[in-house]
Amino acid sequence: MDILLKQVRLNDGESLKDVGIQEGKISAIEEHISETANQVIDAAGRVLVPGFVESHIHLDKALIADRKPNKSGTLQEAIKVTAELKPTFTKEDIYERAKKTLEMIIPYGVTAIRTHSEFDPAQGFTGFETILKLKEEYKNLVDIQVVAFPQEGIFKSPGTDKMMHEAMEMGADVVGGIPYNDAPANEHIDLVFEIAKKYDKPIDLHQDFSDEADDMSIEYLCRKTISEGYQGRVAVGHLTALHALPKAQLDPLIELIAEAGISVMSLPATDLHLGARNDEYNVRRAVTPIRKLRDGGVNVSIATNNIRNAFTPYGNGDILQTAMLAIPVAHLGGADDLPTVLPMITDHPAQAIGLKNYGIAVGNKADVVLLDTFVKTNAIIDIPERLYVIKDGKVTVENKKETIIHR
Repeated sequence: MDILLKQVRLNDGESLKDVGIQEGKISAIEEHISETANQVIDAAGRVLVPGFVESHIHLDKALIADRKPNKSGTLQEAIKVTAELKPTFTKEDIYERAKKTLEMIIPYGVTAIRTHSEFDPAQGFTGFETILKLKEEYKNLVDIQVVAFPQEGIFKSPGTDKMMHEAMEMGADVVGGIPYNDAPANEHIDLVFEIAKKYDKPIDLHQDFSDEADDMSIEYLCRKTISEGYQGRVAVGHLTALHALPKAQLDPLIELIAEAGISVMSLPATDLHLGARNDEYNVRRAVTPIRKLRDGGVNVSIATNNIRNAFTPYGNGDILQTAMLAIPVAHLGGADDLPTVLPMITDHPAQAIGLKNYGIAVGNKADVVLLDTFVKTNAIIDIPERLYVIKDGKVTVENKKETIIHR
């Protein structure tokens, strides 16, 4: 046996378990394993969870907040500022920033990432090619899926449609899109499906990112997903416009999203920062209704989106902090709600991005994180140290930080 984790807590209210790892997979889960191992980690009752999944992030435009700030804090200025900066990005610049961001994220226990990577006629494939390079370089530390993302729109930016096909042929894992920043939105969605079907790839859209429920295309997307037989292969990020719908309109729409098998990725750090900027009083949270989506049977995840740029001028790569932010924002702190949050950064995003053999079970990939907490229910609110991160059966991160309180 390669690694033996002794006496871990997998679930509250259950006995502690030993977890054996062999040849990159979980080989045994028992109350006591007597077999010898090359490395023994004594968890002493600490919580073991599957590797965290960062299901929506932008590595190529991270860490640029100091170059040209978004002074109004609006989505419109964030898009404008970033569009002005992108032509100045070099491959070396993107490589260094994205690499630094990865090395912020990985020690916090993330073992899988889906990153949206931009291209357009103005900047070409500068960032996209760089992210594909980093995907290969970091494959032993984190699994990276790359989304072909047309931030500036497809029809609004002539030549982008051709680049979408080129990006898929270059190795993109997912077809991206942004209907609300293109016109017409429904034709944008149609083209994304056409490309996805041609290359047999999943779809991940920036969807209905707005304070108001005007001009939404989510219903069209749901019906298109069902008619094309793409249930379970479509994900959307943001979807903030739903928060503005009254119950009579929201409930049937949530039912339709669930029927279409569309996964929703809430991005609270960004959406709180950019949303409701024009509200003068009773300022809205402008975050997709996580609880209602969850209760309606929709697969809901929590993700980071951006780190220190015009869309989100803060963040350190710790997905637990983003999940912690979502707890008060979405009223997820109740006794029955709190246990539903951890799956939003583990099992749910794993399902959303199509990870195989994920989770703590015999035969699955050994992608796990040992947390410095003894109660699984507190895995988010403690924001515990990640003591060990194990990826593909190998220890990739070991945290030996020591805190001394001098009395």
